[in-house]
Amino acid sequence: MHKFLLIDGHNLLFQMFYGMPSRIINQKGQQIQGIVGLIGALFKMIRQIHPTHILLVFDGEHENQRKNISSDYKSNRIDYSLVSDVDSPFAQLPLIYKVLDYLKIPYIETKIYEADDLIANYVNQYNDIEIVISSYDSDFFSLINEHVKIFRYRGKSSYFIDSAFIKNKLNIQPKQYTLFKSLIGDCADNIKGIYGIGPKTAANLISNYSTLEEFLNNTDKIKNEKFKTKVKDNIDLLQMNYSLIQFQHISKLPFCMNELVYKLDENITSTQVLHATSIW
Repeated sequence: MHKFLLIDGHNLLFQMFYGMPSRIINQKGQQIQGIVGLIGALFKMIRQIHPTHILLVFDGEHENQRKNISSDYKSNRIDYSLVSDVDSPFAQLPLIYKVLDYLKIPYIETKIYEADDLIANYVNQYNDIEIVISSYDSDFFSLINEHVKIFRYRGKSSYFIDSAFIKNKLNIQPKQYTLFKSLIGDCADNIKGIYGIGPKTAANLISNYSTLEEFLNNTDKIKNEKFKTKVKDNIDLLQMNYSLIQFQHISKLPFCMNELVYKLDENITSTQVLHATSIW
């Protein structure tokens, strides 16, 4: 049976770059702690999940189309073009790509869309096989179903997120997550929600709806007058947020499934790989 592992590359790189206890310098004087952490995590992830197919997706340096919807989108993020290579995870990407080439692990750096969009489109196109998305980005919650789970790597404390997890944590179904987030906003992406509406209230408001259209068509049914007014006064904000949060459609995916087949050499170690690629 197929099992497809989709990895949010930058998410894992940042986790490893900033999570390593100290900087690691190779014999050439290059910083490689992000590489060491990412490849080590990748090996452990593969051995735990046992994927038949795999793809790492990295965000490229290009204009973000969502900026056309809101100039505030992700404006709270660090501009790494102004950061020295010593302090930038991105400086280690060329060496990471070299290692992935050596391992024959498929990867891609996006040129138009965000990595999230590409991952989501693979999930939607291959929704009849088991898929695991490795990421700490909560946007992927909306993709969870009986075939799709989120994997959060934390070494021995790694865990999966499924529909039951979302229901227990947020009191919503995964398919409601985009609407839910449109109401409460997202600090990580600098998306402002409706002031005064938190997670519990949002979950109650959308309990019977999955899409923004359904919700807005039934605002008169909101019993609490205060929240009814808040929603009606912020329809434009909700529509903008929904456009920002929902995944964009990609008409043609860069790889077909037979190009993403992967078989790990069980005897190889991350240290051997780093040596073989002259990175260690």
